[in-house]
Amino acid sequence: MYNGRKISIVIPCYNEEEGIAKVINRIPEFVDEIIVVDNHSTDNTKYVAESLGAKVVFEEIRGYGRAYKTGFKNVSGDIIVTLDGDGSYPVEELPKLLDFMAERNLDFVSGKRFPLMDKSSMEVGNIVGNKVVTLIANLLFVTNFKDVLSGMWAFKRSVLPKMQLISDNWDFSEEIKIEAILNENIKFGEFHISYYKRTGKSKLSLWKVGIGNILFLFKKRFLRRWRKDSGSLTILGKEDLTR
Repeated sequence: MYNGRKISIVIPCYNEEEGIAKVINRIPEFVDEIIVVDNHSTDNTKYVAESLGAKVVFEEIRGYGRAYKTGFKNVSGDIIVTLDGDGSYPVEELPKLLDFMAERNLDFVSGKRFPLMDKSSMEVGNIVGNKVVTLIANLLFVTNFKDVLSGMWAFKRSVLPKMQLISDNWDFSEEIKIEAILNENIKFGEFHISYYKRTGKSKLSLWKVGIGNILFLFKKRFLRRWRKDSGSLTILGKEDLTR
């Protein structure tokens, strides 16, 4: 419990036996529930996570968004926190993020990595890709994201029914933030966090994921325009609630 609220952490994993122990061992003791979503791993991710007290659930169909949706269905906490299984996000900074969330009375807080506190934590190609995707998202949706692709978020479980999440892939990360910031019933903010070099080998193709994220932004924009024109949704901007 933290400030009277039950905290659940959800970690999607695909072959993260090298990093998942590092992540779980750094999780603060006040966290009530750790859910690792094994996304059809072929290594010992499941056994490492279970040995450290995490609840492991399985999602056989590969996909970042698919894994998160499965994880969200299994949580019991009032607040859901997300992390990657490679040790790149600062779970030890979770108290500061949750305090920021409470002080601002926010429903959804996304950790922003930029400007990087450790310049060596991310390769130049990844920095450029993150900046480009964030810029395009801001232009298409008239938003003010500083980091639309961050993988560390904290949000009230009660906001999930208010979102229309269609992605099952890597673009789920940008989609959930877009749904949050554009929903007039969800108060959104960003909080500056540290970022570390990942543990283990990346499974991503930078160009494939980057282009896929950009194409999804246009798809999402078209779908939201259609929903707006049909009278089912009004698109609104939000003030800059950042730190």
